[in-house]
Amino acid sequence: MEQQERTRPDAKTRKVWKQHLQDEIDASFLYKVFADLEADTDRKRILSELAEVENRHVTRWQEMLALYDVNVKNSQPTLKARLMAWYARKFDSAFPLAQMLGEEASEVKDYLTLHRNSTLTDVKEAALALAKESAMHTESLQELTGTSDEPWHKTESGGMVGNIVYGFNDGLTANFGLVAGVIAATSDVSTILVTGIVGTVADSLSMGASGYLAAKSEQEVYEHEIEVEKEEIRLMPDIEEDELALIYEARGMPKDQAREFAQEVMSDPERALAEKIQSELKIGESHTTPINEGWITGLATAIGAFIPVAPFLFTEGMLAMWISFTLAMMSHFAVGAARSFFTGRGLFRSGIDMFVVGLGVAGVGYLVGELLERFFFGN
Repeated sequence: MEQQERTRPDAKTRKVWKQHLQDEIDASFLYKVFADLEADTDRKRILSELAEVENRHVTRWQEMLALYDVNVKNSQPTLKARLMAWYARKFDSAFPLAQMLGEEASEVKDYLTLHRNSTLTDVKEAALALAKESAMHTESLQELTGTSDEPWHKTESGGMVGNIVYGFNDGLTANFGLVAGVIAATSDVSTILVTGIVGTVADSLSMGASGYLAAKSEQEVYEHEIEVEKEEIRLMPDIEEDELALIYEARGMPKDQAREFAQEVMSDPERALAEKIQSELKIGESHTTPINEGWITGLATAIGAFIPVAPFLFTEGMLAMWISFTLAMMSHFAVGAARSFFTGRGLFRSGIDMFVVGLGVAGVGYLVGELLERFFFGN
């Protein structure tokens, strides 16, 4: 049985293991560079300790690879690591340290995945130990970079109102440019209407499908992150307890009380998971579904796209064109102003920016329509 476990792994597994070794070599090299550059005694000590731990990781992977008869030719830092070291020496280490935080966060996930999927006992044990140490490294780096939360969890959400605004904006801008181009090429109302309505339908279907797929992907990310968090609570309860205690302290709870409360929460895995989901991952109860996101985004796009087309249903000629232009530009300003609530920019400035964008799109569309009309139909 022991001999069977030591069977040389397949090519894909060997490649993954070698990449882990290379990542540890790079990390060891960079932490030493950062420590040498650091003037502050405490920060230098932390970085030196991180370099020593990474050296142990390198040794552990080298032993593991040798145990399974996997040859490793290169034991030097990669070009990327050398460039980061050059940047730190030339400028400062703030940016490379932030990059290292991301690398350590990625390692936590990768090692947990390796622990979960490997069938080899010694590999599973090593992966779990390395995941725990990488998680502790992120805590040290968070102190050095002034960040918080577990960076290996990435969850973002735009919100339903945001989807409506951006869908409306996309439909309005795209179809306004299309209608402007057709107007430049022909004054035939039927052609303008057919093109505008087809553009409305196509754009709304496209945006609706995009909204559905984006929401579905986000839902899958949330489910994955929750599963990872559940694994962390099971495999690394001590680190998760530290994280909870820090969260409670950040909310103003006294340190001792925060620790006691964190211990109480961690005593119940289900409660701990619910608390971590809410406090750390910032994932609340879902109030929508991918289907809802899809049709609402598509409908908002259709409404925006139909605005420059609508006047041609009731009138024609220059009057219809000017009404279409006026409605479209007013709508561009309005949607720009609405976007300011999500971007944090000034309402008027955001509205003007969107007004200029709409004007530019219409201008380019009109110019393209004019050129095509002359090229294909001109005398």
